[in-house]
Order: sequence, then C-alpha cells, then structure tokens
Amino acid sequence: MGQGDPQTQSRLAAFEQELGRLGWKKGADVLLDYRFADGHATRAGQLAKELLDLHPEVVVAFGTSSAAALRQQTLSIPIVFAQVVDPVAAGFVTNLARPEGNITGFTQFDSSIGEKWLQAIKECAPKVNRVALVFDPTNPAWTAHVRAVESAAKKFAVKLVPVSAKDAADLEKQITSFAASPNGALVIVPGAVTTTHSKVIVSLAARHRLPAVYPYSFHTANGGLMSYGVDLLSLYRGAASYVDRILKGAKPSDLPIQQPTRFELTVNLKTARALGITVPQSLLQQADKVIQ
Repeated sequence: MGQGDPQTQSRLAAFEQELGRLGWKKGADVLLDYRFADGHATRAGQLAKELLDLHPEVVVAFGTSSAAALRQQTLSIPIVFAQVVDPVAAGFVTNLARPEGNITGFTQFDSSIGEKWLQAIKECAPKVNRVALVFDPTNPAWTAHVRAVESAAKKFAVKLVPVSAKDAADLEKQITSFAASPNGALVIVPGAVTTTHSKVIVSLAARHRLPAVYPYSFHTANGGLMSYGVDLLSLYRGAASYVDRILKGAKPSDLPIQQPTRFELTVNLKTARALGITVPQSLLQQADKVIQ
C-alpha cells in the first residue's frame, strides 16, 4: 500500500470509521501505528518487524505479502488480514471455518471471477479473440487470478497472453507489443503494480483502443472501461470488526475466515464511446455504477 495513494487513504478511513462505530476512539481507546511498503514487497519483512517490536495487541495486514511477513515473525500476536486471495495456498491456515493459530481475516477472491471478467469483455467486444492478462509477478496472489481466467478461456474462445510487469516501463513495452495484432483486450489482475500504475494502464488501453476490464471500481473512475471485483471497503470494515472482537477477548481461531459476498460492476460509458463500443443494455442493467 502506498501512503499517499487516495485508494489507500479511503480504505484506511473505512477501517478507522468502523472502529469508531464500534466504540474505539482513535488516540484514546486505541492507538494505531501504520507502516507502508509503497508497492515494494521486499520491504514487508522489515516493516513487519518494526510493528511487532511495538508489542501490539493485534496487527492488521492488508494484502498477502504483508500477512506472510507478519506470519513469519510471530505465531502468538493475533493477525487480522484483508485482501488475501487464498490463505490456505499461502500457508496461513488449513481450514477457513476454523483457522488454527494466530491469524484470520477476509479474503478477496472467488474462483468465478475469471469467467465474469471474460464474459464482460465478450459482451462489449464480441470480436475479441486475444486477451492479455496483465499481472504483478511480485504479488503471490497473481497465480490464483490467472488460473481463474485460464479455466474460462476455452468457453469464450480467447487466446490468453501473459503480461508480467514490474513497473510502468514494462507495462508500456508489453501492452504496446500486444496491441500490434488485432482483436485484443486486457484483463487487469489486482496487485501493487497494476494498482500503482492504474492511470498508465488506462492511458495505454485508450491509446491502443483496447477494451479492458479491471479488478476495482477506482480503475473505472480513472477512465477504465469497466471493472468487476470485490467491494474493498467492506473488507476493511470487516477487518475492523475482527480487531474489535479480538480486543474484547476473542482469539483468531474463534473467528472464521470470511470470503467475499459483495462484488461490484462499474461501467464507464464515456470511455466506451471513445472506443466506439456500445455497451449492451443487459450489462448496464447489472452494473452497480455507470459513469456517464
């Protein structure tokens, strides 16, 4: 998470507001210390140690890399996570309903999401037969999302092209190369790189006239064509509710890991018009938000 990123600030605000609603006044009833990796996964271990050296009653991890770094350094201090894709595959727990040990939280992944992304692309641009999967290789969660898209590719008759990007230069080079052939589209996999460089990706998609589906609604607010993904603010409010329960005496093993139940579809009609795309009424009727 980047400290100055508006999306980070909105998520932290949701977390703190929920704590306040539950009766915890910041600076009085509860002290909050934050550390930000600013998109550099290699810093996670150092930042985890800094937080644990403060001897907190509970630590909160936003993302798989942060949760892994904390888990490696403590098996006793309670850990609550949000935005982890697969806590079983990550080795945090073996059972979602009864998490053993000191860690629990809220996941952001559903295996049906790959089909939803490709369906949205094909409804808007039926001629698409090539899809670039743009992902951040430093994010350990990318494999689950890519597998979800791969499992749906045959159904929609599309060829998948992996685009592994570590920075803006990678994105520029690889998306430009992909766009040299016709009938292409982009699926943007969540991760620090694709979040940090959201505006770069949106700009490249516009320049090369590529339909694109993104994982979160802030991408469409930045000018992306459409997004489908979990309501992130609900995960942060959920994390606050688990912090509340732990501070009141609950153990992480008492709190089942929660899977997402609310997903959002956002469509940007201004971008669709610029791309010459007519968004079908059936898709608009499903949208939670339409940007004119």
